Parts: sequence; C-alpha cells; structure tokens
Amino acid sequence: MTYRLARWVVLFVFRVFWRPKVSGLENIPREGPVIVASNHLSFVDSVVIPLCVPRRVRFLAKAEYFEGRTLLGRLNAVFFRAVDAVPVRRDAARDSMASLETALGVLREGHAFGIYPEGTRSRDGRLYRGKTGVGWLALESGAPIVPVCVTGTNDVQPIGSKRLRIRPVRVQFAPVVDPTPWVEKVAASGGAGKARREITDAVMDAICAMSPQEQAGVYNERPAEDDDPVA
Repeated sequence: MTYRLARWVVLFVFRVFWRPKVSGLENIPREGPVIVASNHLSFVDSVVIPLCVPRRVRFLAKAEYFEGRTLLGRLNAVFFRAVDAVPVRRDAARDSMASLETALGVLREGHAFGIYPEGTRSRDGRLYRGKTGVGWLALESGAPIVPVCVTGTNDVQPIGSKRLRIRPVRVQFAPVVDPTPWVEKVAASGGAGKARREITDAVMDAICAMSPQEQAGVYNERPAEDDDPVA
C-alpha cells in the first residue's frame, strides 16, 4: 500500500512537470525475473526508471540511508522504504558479492531488479565500461536483461546539487539480451568469466547505441567521498 501510494503521487508529479519521453516499453517482460540495466547519470535515475516501468523495479541502496537518526535521516529512510529499495552495505569487496547475492534473491522471487553496470554515477557525463556483476546475475538467474538509456537526468539533478530542475528527460528500453546462449555455453564447456564479460559488453553496447554519451573505454571508479545512495 505504501509503495503504490508513493508511486502514484510521485508519478503524477513526474508526468506533470517533467513530461518524460519513454520508448521501448514493449521490450519489458510483464512477469517473471528481469534485470533492468541502465547507464547512470544522477541519483534521480533510481526514481525515474521505476516510474517508467509498468511493474515494480527494485534497486539496492546503501544501508546507512535506512538507519538515520536525524530528521533528514528518518525522512530518507521513509523514502527508500516507500520505493521498495533493498538495503545493503558496500564497504569492501566482500560486500559487493553480498550485494549481488541479495540481487539474485530478488530475481529468484520473480521480481524486476535494477542495476547500473558502470557501478556508480558518471561525474563527467561519459559512458564507462560495464562491470561484470550484471553478467554474473544473468548467468546465475537465467533472467533476461533489458538495457536502458536515461538522458537528461544529470540536468534535473546535477551531481552535488540537492535541488531538482525542470529539464527534458528521456528513457529508452532496448530489446532484451537473452543470457540463454551463454548459460548453455558455460554448462557445456565452462568459461563463466568470459561469458560474464560478453554478456556485460552486449548490454553496454545496447546502451551505447541509444546514448549520446561519449564512451570512456575504462571503468568508473568511486570517489573517496561517494554520496551516491545507490549501492
């Protein structure tokens, strides 16, 4: 009930003020597990994408945002619970694996899970190389992947700003990347590491084909002071 009410209110405001242009919704499976893999330009990506998808999409969020003691901290906790985010910690390499295991649980329950293969927001506007967690999830779950390209969200809320601006937003959903051929290849002859890389590259190629971003060709590293709430 809380999720439906929060979605309805935010969706109404979103459509009235930002009037998003959305295409490719027919590519999203209406039921069953699915991985929604997007480029990442702004914190609001994790709000915009679920509002555009006609089914619930769950993202991971830093556990600290569910544990606030101050007024702002408690408001953050209410918000992230209302949008059905999944709390995780990401302080070390082992926490990254724990995050993927948590995401796998969401998929095994038959839900849609949102992930940013770049790992964190692009601070210079370029499209970075995808990390292979999305490939691991696809191999382990067998879930199809829908590549997504968001455009304009970095103008709605630039990095470092807490204010929202009225700017054009576009969300494009590409045809699914089906992991079945890679799953069968791994089952027949091994090579899961190569398969994870190939799946990830296929997803990022699809995003790149929709995006005006320049390709960086390297991985995006988290800054020491990372204020991205999405894990």
